[in-house]
Amino acid sequence: MKKYLILAVATLGLSFSANAVENLGGDAQRGQGLSTPCIACHMADGNSVNPAWPKIAGKDAGYLYKQLSDYKEGRRNNPLMMPQVANLSDQDMRDLATYFAAQTTAPGRSAADEETLALGRQIYFGGNMASGVAACVACHGPTGKGNPAAIFPSVAAQHGAYSRDQLHQFRDGVRANDPGRMMRNVAGRMTDEEMAAVSEFMATLSAN
Repeated sequence: MKKYLILAVATLGLSFSANAVENLGGDAQRGQGLSTPCIACHMADGNSVNPAWPKIAGKDAGYLYKQLSDYKEGRRNNPLMMPQVANLSDQDMRDLATYFAAQTTAPGRSAADEETLALGRQIYFGGNMASGVAACVACHGPTGKGNPAAIFPSVAAQHGAYSRDQLHQFRDGVRANDPGRMMRNVAGRMTDEEMAAVSEFMATLSAN
């Protein structure tokens, strides 16, 4: 327990670009006008119905802006997203992030069995001391809504399939835009079973 308390304090004390949240300067109305290309995958309100594509509705604007910027600058790789952001200006990305952040996240759901959800809950709130997996709650909070000031995203109600895929990408080094290697370090200690379970559990958390 002490180990995880130390980790939680340490991670929350790290320096991140909180100014991206405070000074985003986005225009939601203009962002809506720019969002037409996003609809095909994320839907008009940012609530993707395809579990392979993330819900971005209601996510913190600073986090969304960071992801768009990372795609544009090559810090995060995705063959579908990178062409979409190639011609966006910095202000475009701020406006889009502000628009989608203002939308309401649709409720999540999971078809996982109770045993799987119980394991997911255990990992989320307690981690795995034996293998050194940190508890997700330390950064993403008890309700899964994250910590906007530190740009720790909300994971509540996200599609389980998408969350699981991201954990795999962090573990395998395909995704490497996590500050301080935080997610890569956590995912690198997780089993496939733990990744699947915690992803399904997070899908059941209320985002609103």
